[in-house]
Amino acid sequence: MGLNLNYEDGQTPLDEDEKEGLKIKSITTQGELDEFEQLNIETAVEWTIHANLNPEIILTEKFIKNLHKKMYGDVWKWAGQFRKSNKNIGIEWTKIEIELKTLLDDVKFWIDNNTFSPEEISIRCKHRIVAIHCFPNGNGRHSRMIADIIMEHIFGLPIFSWNQSNMVKAGDTRKKYITALRKADQGEITDLIKFAKK
Repeated sequence: MGLNLNYEDGQTPLDEDEKEGLKIKSITTQGELDEFEQLNIETAVEWTIHANLNPEIILTEKFIKNLHKKMYGDVWKWAGQFRKSNKNIGIEWTKIEIELKTLLDDVKFWIDNNTFSPEEISIRCKHRIVAIHCFPNGNGRHSRMIADIIMEHIFGLPIFSWNQSNMVKAGDTRKKYITALRKADQGEITDLIKFAKK
């Protein structure tokens, strides 16, 4: 039967090779996939709460990959591996490692020099990492968790509320999120920070 997925605005379609990476063959619908992914993500959230995380651990390629694997490893074989094809969004796949290193160096610099507020550093990192689009799928949720981890484990501040939504399903909240993301693409980060804090 195979996996039949419906994509919302701003979601990245999986290619056939990536769909083959599905570990749970009984999943055939978007709803079932969302459910299994959400359970996996909740396990990852639990792990971040108890993990001993600091900037030296968090701001590394290894951690970025490891977090994605923790979030999606029960569902996808390729969880935690950078994508190996170009998508409808994101940079050229061959440049992911270089761009991610530049971003992580920038974040370290912003933290060391108090360049922006903690909220802005976290959201700028979230926006850039989703723009790079490291993985075949799950980049939005992964980038939001990265922002929360930076807030909590680097700055010791409460995590974002993200409009109390996981934003997988279509609706007004997702539309507002995509609009804020597109404004951030143009260099206007304020709406994305406001959205995250709402």
